[in-house]
Amino acid sequence: MLADFQMMAGGKEDDDGDVGVVLETKPKTKRPPLYKVLILNDDFTPMEFVVMVLERFFGMTHAQAFDLMLTVHKKGVAVVGVYSHEIAETKVAQVMDFAQRHQHPLQCTMEKE
Repeated sequence: MLADFQMMAGGKEDDDGDVGVVLETKPKTKRPPLYKVLILNDDFTPMEFVVMVLERFFGMTHAQAFDLMLTVHKKGVAVVGVYSHEIAETKVAQVMDFAQRHQHPLQCTMEKE
């Protein structure tokens, strides 16, 4: 009877009569890769437009957007956010479309982190 209960409870009896518990292992899931969204400097897009883009599409305050715009201006490129692939892709498309509609050559790209 004890053996019947052990088998129903998921226990396993070995040759010595000892009972072991069968453990089911869950496969480890990998986190999806993240992507950096980058804004590139150019000599034509007004600084105010870059600030507006950072506020509008990346949820930055005016002060944060202004500081990051200066980083882009001085260094030529800056990371404006890190997202999953789909969100990064959407942000890049939104910025590029917005810049094009306003006739600015602003470039926004993404790369794997």
